[in-house]
This record gives sequence, structure tokens and C-alpha cells, in this order.
Amino acid sequence: MTIAGLLVLCIACNEKISSNAEMQALLSNIQQTESVYENPFYPEGGLAFYDSVMQVSGNNYQKGSLAAFYKCRALLQLGKEKQAATILEDLLRSATNPAFRLGIMKTLAIAYLRIGERANCVLNHSAESCVFPIMKNGIHANKTGSDKAIEMYQAILQEDTADLESRWLLNIAYMTIGEYPGKVPPAWLLKGLDADTALRMKPFEEMAVNTGLDINNMAGGSIVDDFDNDGNLDIVTSGWGLTEGMHFCRSNGNGTFTNLSALSGLRTLTGGLNIMQTDYNNDGLKDIFVLRGAWKAKYGREPVSLLKNNGDGTFTDVTKESGLLSLHPTQTATWADFNNDGWLDVFIGTESTVNNIYPCELYINNKDGSFTEMAAKANCNIVDFIKGVNSGDYNNDGRPDIIVSALSGEKRLLRNDGIRDGCVHFTDVAEAAGLKSNRDGTFSTWFMDYDNDGWSDIIMSNYDSKGGSLAVYAAAEALHRPIGKCGQTILFRNNHDGTFTDVTEAVGLNKVVFAMGANFGDIDNDGYPDMYFGTGNPLYQSLVPNKLFKNVDGKRFADVTTSCRVGNLQKGHGVAMADLDNDGDLDIYIDMGGAYPGDAYQNLLYINPGQNMNHWLSVDLEGTRSNRAAIGARIRCCFKENGKQRAVYKDVNSGGSFGANPLRQHFGLGLSQVVDTLEIKWPGSGSTQVFMNITADQFIRIKEGSHQFSKQQLIPFAVAKKPLPGCAPQ
Repeated sequence: MTIAGLLVLCIACNEKISSNAEMQALLSNIQQTESVYENPFYPEGGLAFYDSVMQVSGNNYQKGSLAAFYKCRALLQLGKEKQAATILEDLLRSATNPAFRLGIMKTLAIAYLRIGERANCVLNHSAESCVFPIMKNGIHANKTGSDKAIEMYQAILQEDTADLESRWLLNIAYMTIGEYPGKVPPAWLLKGLDADTALRMKPFEEMAVNTGLDINNMAGGSIVDDFDNDGNLDIVTSGWGLTEGMHFCRSNGNGTFTNLSALSGLRTLTGGLNIMQTDYNNDGLKDIFVLRGAWKAKYGREPVSLLKNNGDGTFTDVTKESGLLSLHPTQTATWADFNNDGWLDVFIGTESTVNNIYPCELYINNKDGSFTEMAAKANCNIVDFIKGVNSGDYNNDGRPDIIVSALSGEKRLLRNDGIRDGCVHFTDVAEAAGLKSNRDGTFSTWFMDYDNDGWSDIIMSNYDSKGGSLAVYAAAEALHRPIGKCGQTILFRNNHDGTFTDVTEAVGLNKVVFAMGANFGDIDNDGYPDMYFGTGNPLYQSLVPNKLFKNVDGKRFADVTTSCRVGNLQKGHGVAMADLDNDGDLDIYIDMGGAYPGDAYQNLLYINPGQNMNHWLSVDLEGTRSNRAAIGARIRCCFKENGKQRAVYKDVNSGGSFGANPLRQHFGLGLSQVVDTLEIKWPGSGSTQVFMNITADQFIRIKEGSHQFSKQQLIPFAVAKKPLPGCAPQ
């Protein structure tokens, strides 16, 4: 049956069926249509196919051996490493073709590494598991897998001395058993992988197990925000597989979380590589937007979901009734009031390939719970393989613009020109703005005022790995070999005249990252936004650390990953930076796991110990004439530090384009104990509010039009020092 047929079957059914059940049925039927051998993200199909080839190959050794080899790759993708290793060992003993033999060896080495990871990092997970550089409790107690991997990688490097991927993974394998660098053969040693960062920070403490937030799933998204309006930050996560339900973890305000995944109705709504919050109907309750189908090309014709927050701990899928139901692969969108009418609209970036064309979509809010698609009329119906979109007012004209990132290398800056012929209109000004100087494929992107000059700059994550292993680039960087701009985090500085300058190298961001999930926030309350990146790609060989960069006075960025102990080697996706324990500094929550069932991994919660004596202010806005969630509001926070006047600028949004920070805005104030002036420019209404002499270190709430702010009495709490039952699936 065609997708169109499935759509009719699932949405034109008995009216008594709930909208949640309709979406669940649609997703289930799509999952069945995707369950075919040709889908590269369905390893079960590959396993069955190669088994059938082996059965009919008879005495054809070459055909049978090749089928067995590809079967092993499917087994690895399914998490059956031991079974794969046994078959590969047999193949290696009989293989004579040099190229085939080398391929077997490299796949077998990965199988051994995965055996070690599963035995130690997954089944016996600790806070130090897979944190680079690996040390203390992260060192494997069961060394069998890594020992065998070391033996295999040494054999590979004897045959191919230029194999940088195997050299990187050999050093990692030695690290997992506590023998780096001393036992690494000098010819293959990558020096300095265990060196601390030049700028020292206090280490974060990984506490997901202690809170029950160590949810194990494949790649997915994360939202940290207050979904029940009690002031405490809750967590929602997703996994991209259409058999993986969402999780809703409500904060109890004391370091524990209650698992409401089933009661909320979210567990039955599967899939979603990325998720974000919104308030589409201006009722003061944060709703959820789910994005599905990314990377899958013709098998990614999956619907987005708009999940209405009912205010009683449950969510209702209103995708069909809102007019948002369409089938296309996507993982990125941005909510903003593009026409400044006080209601949030949504722009969705889609993934097109040569044979599968899906123009980007712009849904304008009709103010009655429904939307109208107007991308063509608005001149933003882009066709490309879009991986990141974000909105912000880069030219300070009061209208939200859109930045678009694509794997093709095309970069688009859609300037909002206001209303034309009854519809908002955009013009792509990327060429004139100077963004076309960099032609590399990119992933996550966002607007961020990194130097606090009042003008939004642009971040884009270079993802131009040519489809290969990221280990190659990590090894090359360790050897100080030139690799161009591959994997760097690109920073375009706003020149205040509609143009931007690429300052990536000048600010020290010319480092190998290859970010997928990413977000930003001020981890040390110095008033400058720092950035955390989840790294990787679908290949198991791409075992590279997630990265944390500290913003140093708005002039440069320093890699503080090692010092902060946040460089997990597993695949990093949706990132949120938020004050989860109400103590005035930002923690990090990241959805981990890769593209295959065998690459699932526990999500991580890094608790910030407090880096210094700096002060802070948390600001929660509520629009009245503007959209209720205040998305797009611009806040200027002015204070004096050491006699010098300073200003910090924030726009209300969820941060980066892959992972969602709270809409509540956190300001680091340095050593200042008083905010002299807090100015809010409201979207939609265009009005400005100013508050004076606000005491630092508190949570405040401001309503548009009110002359006073209210204080939120949120109690700081410590996370338990031992594992507690929480939000992990039972």
C-alpha cells in the first residue's frame, strides 16, 4: 500500500478513535512500509536478505563469504556483536584476497570494541563510562573486548601504516584498559590525548543514573522546560526509531523525577529525531513539536506531530486538526511570530534528494488552533537537504529572520521583509551577507550574540566528512596534520551592516568537532554564552568525544571538554543546557545513542558544580499582546562589574537547532550583585519594558505590560548520591 493509502486508512477512520490512536496507527503502518531490505536503517532486512543469499550460494565460496561478511555488519547494527565476531573470525581464517581480508579485520576490530563497550559502558554503566580521556571508573573491568581489538588493530596497522582510523581506535582501545599512553607502540602512539585543557574548569558530575534520567534509546531529541507550570524544569526525550516511544520526566523539585511517559500519552507516540517546545494556542502551556523521517530519503515520509499540552499531565496529538499533517523527512524547525500578529508560526526544514523532492514548509498560525501552509507565497519553499534552521532578528529591525543550514553546503539567510500581499515575505540575502564564502556542508545552526555587542551572530556546525569515519579527522588533528575546515564550528560575526565575517580561526574554533546535537548557555555565569556539541555520525568507527567550548570574554573560545569531564565518546544528539537543580548555574542534558538499535546508549545528565562566585538572574517572560511564550522577545541585561558597565543580550528561544533549552532565560552577571537595567523588547506588540535595580541570584517572572515582576520561589536541591528509581522505562 502507498503512503497516501496509509494516510487515508489512518486518518479517515472511525471518529471514536482518538487523535493519539490515529497518529499511533499511522506511525505503525509507516514503520511496516519502512521495514524492507532496501532501507539502510533497517538492519533486520539486511540480516534476512544475507541469510537467504547464503542459503542459495551453495559451493560458491566467494558469494557465500561476501554475504556472510555483510550479514555481520547487520548483526553489529542490531547489537549482536558476539555473534558477528564468531562469524568474522571464521571468515578471517579462510580469506585470501588481501582487500577482503583487511575489510574483515577492520569489521572484527569494531566488533571487539563493541563487545567491550557493551560489557562495561552499557551493562555496567558508571558516571565515567566512555568519558574521554577514559580514566578512573571508566576503565574497563572486563578487558576482553579491548584486548582483542588492540591485537586486531595492530595487525591492521602492520598492513596499512597510513590507516588513521585504526590508529585512533587503537589508542582509544588502550585507553579503555588503562594502558594509554605507556603501552601503546611508539609507532602508533597519538600523543597528548590525555592532556588536560589549557583553561581549567571544575569537572561536571554525570548524574543521570542517580535521577533515573539514564534513558536508553537510539538517536533522539530532548527538551528541558516547565510543562506543568510549577517552576521546576521537566524533561521530554524521543528516539528516532518508530518503535521507540517518547519519555516524559516530571521534576519533583527535590532531585527526583516521576515517570509520566505512559500516563501522559507520550509513550505510545513513537519516533522523533528532534523535538522542541512551543505554545501554538497561547494558553500558557508548553506544547511539543516532534520531527521525524530525517536521513531516510524515500523511507522518511513520516509525519511531524504537534502535541497539545492539556494542563493535566497529558498531551493530545492535534497534528491533523491543526493542518500540520504532511509526510516528509525532517529533523529541524523553528517557531517564531514571523508576521508579528501575536501568534507563533513554524518553518520546517525538509530533506530533499535527487529523486525525492520535499520543499520546506512555512505554516502561518490562523489564531484558532489551525495553520495555513504559505512557504511558496512567502518565498521560502527551499529544496535542499536541510539539517538545521533557526530564527532570530539579525538586523535588529523587529522582524524574525531565518538561518538555514544544509548538507549541500548551501547557506541561506532569509531576511524577513514584512508583509507583502497579505503574507510575510522572505529574501535570501546569504550571498550579500558573506555567508557563501564557506561552501562546506553544515548541520546544527543558530543565532547567538557571542560578543555581547547587541547584534546576533551565526553559528554553523561543519559536517563535511564525505561520509567517512570521523576517527580519521580526530587522528589527523592529534598528529597536527592539515585537514582543512572539516568538522569545525563556523562562527560568522555580525558586522552591524547586514554582512558577516567568518571569524572561526580568529576565535579558536578551528577544531575537529563534527557536531550533530548542539546548544549554548553560560556555564560559568560570566555573561558570555558557551557551547556544547554532541558529535558523531552513523558509523561505529566514529568514536569521537562530545565537545564543550568556553567563551572567553567574547573574544575567543577555549576547549574545556577534558577539564569539565563532559567528552563522552558515544553519539551525541539533542542537547539542552538548563539549571535543573535550581542552584543558579547551568547543567547539561544530552540525548545519546546512534542510528541503529545496536548503537543505543544511555542519556547523560552533567551537573555543574558551580565554577566560581559569579552571580546570575533567571527571567521567565509571559506575553499578552505578544505570543504567550514570548518567543522572539529580546532582553538586554545591564550591570556594572569592577566599575565597568556591561550588557548581556538574549533572545527568547530554545537555543540551538538540535535540542531545546528552556524558554526561561538565564543571565550570568559576573561579580555584579545587582542588575541596573533589564529591558525587554516584546515581539508582536513592539513595546518595551524596563525594570531597574534587580537583586541578583533569583528567579523572576515578567508579564508583558505589568509594572512589576514577581519572584519565583524555587528551592535549590542536591541530586542523590546513589541511584534512585526515576524516569527510566520500567
